Amino acid sequence: MVEASAQAAARQLLSPWQTPRQIDFIEVAVRPQTRAEGYAVQQALLAATGDKPMGWKIAATSAAGQQHIGVSGPMAGRLLASRCLPDGATVSMRGNVMRVIEAEFAFRLGSDVTPKDASPLTVEQVMAQVDDLHLAIEIPNSRYQDFLTAGEAQLIADFACASHLVLGAALTTEWRHVDLAKQVVQVSREGEVVAQGLGANALGDPRVALTWLANELISHGMYLQEGEVVITGTCVVPVPVQEGQTLSAQFPGLGEVCVAIAL
Repeated sequence: MVEASAQAAARQLLSPWQTPRQIDFIEVAVRPQTRAEGYAVQQALLAATGDKPMGWKIAATSAAGQQHIGVSGPMAGRLLASRCLPDGATVSMRGNVMRVIEAEFAFRLGSDVTPKDASPLTVEQVMAQVDDLHLAIEIPNSRYQDFLTAGEAQLIADFACASHLVLGAALTTEWRHVDLAKQVVQVSREGEVVAQGLGANALGDPRVALTWLANELISHGMYLQEGEVVITGTCVVPVPVQEGQTLSAQFPGLGEVCVAIAL
C-alpha cells in the first residue's frame, strides 16, 4: 500500500475517532486489503491523531471472538495515552457501538523487544523484558457501523477496535510465580458477578499472547518499546454495559480494577 493511500484511508477514520461517530467502511479506492496494509493505515492514523501512543492491545484472542468478527486470527491495535484512565475512572458510552467491557491483563515493558536472530522470540525472551503486571478493563469501540463485517484489514486499520482503557496500578505481589493461564477472572456489575473466565482465554496464556504480539510486530517492521503497556485480550466474554452502572474486574489473589459507565 502506497503511503498516500494509507494516509487517505487514515483521514477517513480520523473524524470518527474525534467526534465520535461511525462510518460504513473505508472507501474502496483506498481500503486496505491485507493485514500489512491494515497496519500501514494504522500507523498513518496514529500520526494523524497527534496523540501519544502508550502501548498496544491484542484483539480476537479466542476462537469464538475471531468467528464473531470474521477474522483469521488475533490482531494488534494501538492504545492512545489520552484514553488511558486510572482505576475507578468514569467512561462515557457516547458514540460507542460496541457497549461492552473486557477484563484483561496488562504488561508494561521495561526495555525494547527486538529480534535476537531469524527465529521467532520465545515466551522466556519476551517476559525477560517485562517490568510490571497490571490489571485492566478495556472499553472497546469501532468506527465502523457494522464492525462485524468490516474484515480484519479494516479492523486493524482502526486500531483493532481500541478506545478507552482503565489501568490499575502495577501489582506488588509476586505475580511471576502465578500461573496466569489458570488465574480466575470475573466481572461484577453493581456487586453481582455477571461473567467469569480464565487467563487462558487470552491465546491460552497472557504470556503467550504477549509473545504473539512481539513477533507480529516484528514481522511487520515494528517492535514493542520500553515503557509501552500491552493488554493481552479479554479473559471473560465481553460484558454488556449501560449508562449509570459501576463494574469491577476481579482477579482473586491479585486484586481488582473498577470503572463507572456514563452517558
